[in-house]
Amino acid sequence: MPHARLTIDIPAHTWIGDLSAAHPDVGFQVVTSIPGEGSGIGLVRLDATDPLPIITEIQSREDVQSLELLWKHDDEALLQIQTANPLPMLPVWRAGVPLRMPFDIRDGEASWEVTTSRTRLASLRDNLDELGIGFALDYVREIDASQADRLLTDRQQEVLLAAVEAGYYRSPRESTLGEVADSLGVANATCSDVLHRAEGHLVHWFVDEHVGV
Repeated sequence: MPHARLTIDIPAHTWIGDLSAAHPDVGFQVVTSIPGEGSGIGLVRLDATDPLPIITEIQSREDVQSLELLWKHDDEALLQIQTANPLPMLPVWRAGVPLRMPFDIRDGEASWEVTTSRTRLASLRDNLDELGIGFALDYVREIDASQADRLLTDRQQEVLLAAVEAGYYRSPRESTLGEVADSLGVANATCSDVLHRAEGHLVHWFVDEHVGV
């Protein structure tokens, strides 16, 4: 099952696309969203130096049917908004894709994360294209197996776990490379080579996950 992250271009003719582009310093966070009768209803959190002028602009939009201010505190506000043009959410609803909430919108762009089947992910992309909504697929990762199963061979897992259990990676070390090799019945050079390869895979995975994304 794939886990994907997409950057979505929010259409400018929607209230949230227009206002987020006009106020790039304002954060819009969609806390939750549901379809209504020919409309969309959502909870939207505002993060702005002064939310009141932004709220006034939202109320003046023709595509906003109703707005309720649920709470406001200093530079934050939570709004319940019903819009007659829920275009940004239509691809998700049509494809039946569970979208991770909340998600942020800033300067006309949204960051979406989804975990779904390949068929529904393809349907989401088709619906985005059909509705003329621009997007970039940041990444797709499989999550149907454990991370170790994807990173390491069975042999690498066996040797690495033996080294961990023997205290080879403790500080100070509780066993030598030779002792780990003896417990596995392999030569020191073989043990060293397998561990080196396993460690390399883990280091590259860490860099890709936490630095390269």
